[in-house]
Amino acid sequence: MAKTITTRYDVAEHLRTPEEMAAYLEACFEEAHGDAAFIAKALGDIARAKGMSQVARDAGLARESLYKALSGERSPGFDTILRESLVYCEFQNRIQNNSLKSRQSRANLADAKSRTADPQGLHEG
Repeated sequence: MAKTITTRYDVAEHLRTPEEMAAYLEACFEEAHGDAAFIAKALGDIARAKGMSQVARDAGLARESLYKALSGERSPGFDTILRESLVYCEFQNRIQNNSLKSRQSRANLADAKSRTADPQGLHEG
């Protein structure tokens, strides 16, 4: 009988887009029931997915300090949560702005396609 080989699952490897990261964090908030360490771990997963060095720079923290704070093994200090929350809020704003720009681009593209298909406006509906 062949042995089954398993590998450790790392959610950070599957958080590819800002929308996926936001949905993951939202789900974690729903499941946390006030557990700050659980939220810290979720923020750590997102930070690893984005790149811990970049998140540390954005939050103004040393990378090693951020790893410790967001490991989920202890509740991080308020100052760390505040800095990371500010980075997350900026992240959310970028998601919303990109989503709005994407919707506007799709609408503009659809409008351009309809004008190309009917340049004289003969088939207005």
